Amino acid sequence: MKKINYKEIIEIICRLYVFFFLTVYGIGKVMGGQFYTAERMPDGLDLMPIGQVSDFDLAWVFMGRSYGYLLFIGLAEIFGAVLLLFNKTKLIGTLVLIPIMVNVIVFDIFFLDEYGALAGATLYLIMLLTILVINKEKISKLLIELVSTKMISQISFKEKLIKYALVLATIILIFMGDQLIVSFLGYGKG
Repeated sequence: MKKINYKEIIEIICRLYVFFFLTVYGIGKVMGGQFYTAERMPDGLDLMPIGQVSDFDLAWVFMGRSYGYLLFIGLAEIFGAVLLLFNKTKLIGTLVLIPIMVNVIVFDIFFLDEYGALAGATLYLIMLLTILVINKEKISKLLIELVSTKMISQISFKEKLIKYALVLATIILIFMGDQLIVSFLGYGKG
């Protein structure tokens, strides 16, 4: 009989669990059912002075205010969750979902006074981190390759100076262009 690979079983459990729940949450956001919208607001909430609105209600109204943002986050959750289903893309899905879950956790800590959602989000993050830990050898190889400083040829001091002068000049031009655009379009109300 073949030996049971417990790491593989734990990874599959984590991947499927996170896939299921983040797909459900993503669909909820895309369909407009997770937060308060103008059409779906509790009775009287829209008439309350803003200082009397609970953190939870204020957060739910704020998040429901922008369908574009909800669509972006919902589709990102669904996309990352689907990537978890396949061995070749599971790590990409994990890396897509970790920042989303950290954002959800921070949001829940500072705006919600109900901790069930925080517990769920924390569980999903722990499961995503477990996937990374199980695949630490692959990630280590990738990180080593990414930060490798192998040089094909030595660059002279003069060449480095010219290169960095061009980089600095380009950054200054981009900044000037950026400031012109901001001045033309305005800074907004904030």
